[in-house]
Amino acid sequence: MSATAPTRPAAGARRPQTGPPLLAPAIATVALTIAYTVVNRATPHPDATGAEVVRYAQEHGGAAKLGALLLLAAAVPLALCAAVLYRRLRALGITAPGSAITLVGGVLAAGALVLSAAAGWAGARLAADAPPALGRALADVSFLAGGPAYAAGFALLVAGVSVSALLAGLLPRGVTWSGLVVAAAGMLALLALVVDGFLYLLPVVRFGGAIWLLCAAALLPVSRRRSHDPHDS
Repeated sequence: MSATAPTRPAAGARRPQTGPPLLAPAIATVALTIAYTVVNRATPHPDATGAEVVRYAQEHGGAAKLGALLLLAAAVPLALCAAVLYRRLRALGITAPGSAITLVGGVLAAGALVLSAAAGWAGARLAADAPPALGRALADVSFLAGGPAYAAGFALLVAGVSVSALLAGLLPRGVTWSGLVVAAAGMLALLALVVDGFLYLLPVVRFGGAIWLLCAAALLPVSRRRSHDPHDS
């Protein structure tokens, strides 16, 4: 008898762990991001003077502190999303750098939100006689971290998932290609530091990326079907 019988997995073999559900932290990230945007909708423009920043802190200090809290809170589920996405991609057989890029991008984006929240909270506590230069500096740090830096980190997260999903067929092509568009916008948003015209890419990344994150969290499979191997017959 030359034929070999198909082997079954050992009784003690364990399936790859995919991590906790992905949709819950994704929803939390998006909800906190929207809440932050609503609370801080009157934040001075990046071109505002230091005196205007200090005046805003005096008139809207409570809203600025609440916004900092919401932004800091959003960083937590975002980091969790990055960790779960990394583990999910690994469980789905993605051993290429895409899974690691996803994790690194998510950690960078979450860290950028933390720095932006810290600078925003400190700016909200400025005294009425605070130097305008200090107010402008804190506002610049908050904008840099929560704007271009966040966009670049989030772009890495989206690109890592989208490229991996595109090559392995893990997500609908519309979701993967839209993710690549968001990732490209996130990297181009870095140019907002030198060209004001690129400022409009920041809300594209923040809100377009939020929609993409929800879609990816809902549609990314937990397990991957294996094709039938003729040698097992």
